[in-house]
Amino acid sequence: MKTDDLIALMAADAKKPASPFPVTRRLGPAALVGAVVAFALLVAWLGLRDMAEAVASPSYWMKTIYTLALAIAGFLLAERLSRPGTKATRGIIALVAVIALMLGIAAVQLFSTPAEDMRDALLGSTWDRCPWRIVALAIPGLALSLVAVRSLAPTRPALAGAGAGLFVGGIAATVYGLHCAETSAAFTAIWYTAGIALSTALGAVAGWRLLRW
Repeated sequence: MKTDDLIALMAADAKKPASPFPVTRRLGPAALVGAVVAFALLVAWLGLRDMAEAVASPSYWMKTIYTLALAIAGFLLAERLSRPGTKATRGIIALVAVIALMLGIAAVQLFSTPAEDMRDALLGSTWDRCPWRIVALAIPGLALSLVAVRSLAPTRPALAGAGAGLFVGGIAATVYGLHCAETSAAFTAIWYTAGIALSTALGAVAGWRLLRW
């Protein structure tokens, strides 16, 4: 092929419109498959709680809304950090706002909790297992999400990995809520957040190593 023909071909290709929402098209399927795998693991490993009882409980919806909100914040971060020259302001604001609101709910609940019930409100009966279970459920989705992010153009690999880790950590925590029967807002604010934070940290470390150009 002559040089002039090659240049003309490249110029014609450059005129084609870019695919809309390229990050969503990659992260969305990765998150969906990760959620399905996490659900299958949960059912085989820990089992489901009584869902009829769960959906009638405000605490279940509190946990679900909180973890999904963190997942959305993570998606906003990953979506921006997967592309060069973008700012992640919206994701950061969403993350801070969601955590602050949850801490406020927990503080109000603790204020009205009798002293003898304080330990149960803070630790429940699964505090030492909850964060690690969330991380375990998040790992498949994190692996898939990092592959998706790697196919884009992250110039801040650790931060992009952290955003992906937050995203899949929120999804994994939502799935874990289908098993967990803890009802305290303080438990959710501390131990669910700890599990999602561990997923975020794991994503940052993996991103630093795997997403560098």
